[in-house]
Amino acid sequence: MLHGRLKWLGEGDLDLAQRELYKRILGGPRSKTPRTTPMTDNEGRMHGPFNAMLVDPVLGEATQQLGAVVRYGTKLDDRTREIAILEVARHHESEFEFYAHRAIGVASGLSEVELSAMQSGKDAESFSSSERLVREVVTSLVVRHDLEDELYFQAAAALGDVVLVDLVVLVGFYEYTALALRVFRVPLPDGVTPNFE
Repeated sequence: MLHGRLKWLGEGDLDLAQRELYKRILGGPRSKTPRTTPMTDNEGRMHGPFNAMLVDPVLGEATQQLGAVVRYGTKLDDRTREIAILEVARHHESEFEFYAHRAIGVASGLSEVELSAMQSGKDAESFSSSERLVREVVTSLVVRHDLEDELYFQAAAALGDVVLVDLVVLVGFYEYTALALRVFRVPLPDGVTPNFE
């Protein structure tokens, strides 16, 4: 069965290396993250970007490890991290990425008003000045693939070098994720309404 453009791999389709990767993804920190749908369907097939990771388990292992560090091992607080991820998803109109991280955003303290503002590219009064700055930095990274000196030094002063480095890596990782989701035409789960149509 195809899931987008790739075969949707169930546990019975996996070789040993793929099966080991499958177990690490499902048993890692992602399994404890609030979500609107399970990581797998009722036949054990993985939703979202994870199916593509299984195709090449060597690259998939490196990708899932980087993703876990970006999500759970940086100095970005949960709310700021989800603002940045959702901003990347919006710029790329990445339906699955926005859908998946909307629920995580709620668990991280984002309100429905803030999520609706982000979905439409608008501001919400409740965003702090540092959160607005993060959105501006992410927009510049996604649109210009750079930060002009003024924005760079403003971000470095406000966020600190470590958080700024973490933010740049996070944006790069989620741009890759949005690209993979688009290229492989990964669908939303059945019954989910698209965000960007």
